[in-house]
Amino acid sequence: MKKWFIPLIIVAVIAFGVYNWAVGFNNTAVEHEANAKTAWSNVESSYQRRNDLIGNLVSTVKGAADFEKSTLTQVIEARAKATSTTIDPSNITPENLEAFQEAQSGLSGALSRLLVSVERYPELKANQNFLDLQNQLEGTENRINVARDRYNKAVNTYDIFTSKFPNKILAGWFGFEEMARYKADPGAEKAPEVDFDFE
Repeated sequence: MKKWFIPLIIVAVIAFGVYNWAVGFNNTAVEHEANAKTAWSNVESSYQRRNDLIGNLVSTVKGAADFEKSTLTQVIEARAKATSTTIDPSNITPENLEAFQEAQSGLSGALSRLLVSVERYPELKANQNFLDLQNQLEGTENRINVARDRYNKAVNTYDIFTSKFPNKILAGWFGFEEMARYKADPGAEKAPEVDFDFE
């Protein structure tokens, strides 16, 4: 056996091992990234459901005599901003996620003011259509929370996998970057003030 043959076999075995490792890393990273993108699509789907329900809620409230027009206008404008702010799942950057979250928070705030205002209108509080929409909205808010938690969990799995050594080296070579997580709204750590005085 020639002397150069053994080093050649060793190099070939090492190259084959590195190739298998790189392929395995890439395939697993692609799978984790796709799971995170799907989880993000579910977040957007939940928000879309909320936007659709808010449209129906606004239509119902519009029928109430003398309902505050400014409150309705705020909800309509916030809804328009929220529906126009979307994120391409392949480009979930911290900046894009912050803009999306800000738009959704604005809509949540406007919706809260609308629901508080409704307390002054007994005919709306007794309207079965309004009550059904309000219940569906509450359920949808829970779905949104679950979808955001699942998205963060999928991102966490992806980020841990691509950040561990030596995977981090391959992540840089293959272009796998850290994904942004959904964070609590600013001020969410403070308990909201509840005022039941509608006088």
